Amino acid sequence: MAEGEWLIADRQTAGRGRLGRAWFDGLGNFMGSTLVHPASGDPPPGTLALATGLAVLETVAPRIPPPHLAQLKWPNDVLIGGAKLCGVLLERCNDAVIVGIGINLAAAPQVEGRATIALSAFGPAPERDSFAASLARQFAIELERWRSFGLEPLLRRWQAAAHPLGTPLLVGEPGETPLAGQFAGLAADGALQLALADGTTRTVHAGEVRLG
Repeated sequence: MAEGEWLIADRQTAGRGRLGRAWFDGLGNFMGSTLVHPASGDPPPGTLALATGLAVLETVAPRIPPPHLAQLKWPNDVLIGGAKLCGVLLERCNDAVIVGIGINLAAAPQVEGRATIALSAFGPAPERDSFAASLARQFAIELERWRSFGLEPLLRRWQAAAHPLGTPLLVGEPGETPLAGQFAGLAADGALQLALADGTTRTVHAGEVRLG
């Protein structure tokens, strides 16, 4: 697969999310992957997660009527009213990064302990292929910005689209005691900044983040 090409699935039999979780493949939802070949001089490949989140947000935002608002949660989840609309998974494959995206257009899965939502909650679900074309265009725009302008403007735009500073967050993998804190923005490398109750700030480079 070359950059700019997308593989779009009608259904998935072996789709997976983060930590190998099964991925809900509701018919009419968007499930697609594309490939990025990081080049010398590009920002760190892991920051593609932030650019991907922005691409999804910019694509879905015009389809969400006021007063509802789409917001980003680190590093790439898109939420509406605290409910998860999409999932993104980045994987290295030799010298490339596979960007996998799943977006609830027609139906949202039932996930224990998590609120989920689909765009169909606000009216007729977007037609999958036209939505895919819009997302591909926006992803190409965000990829070019990522390469041309670097991280600083990306981080500013990402933080402006995220839940507010001070939002309570829990960080930790399943089965772990989560680290509780408040959203304190992003570090210069795109890592999550978590303000702790003792007045210190913890920099989080990896981990599952939930609204507290």
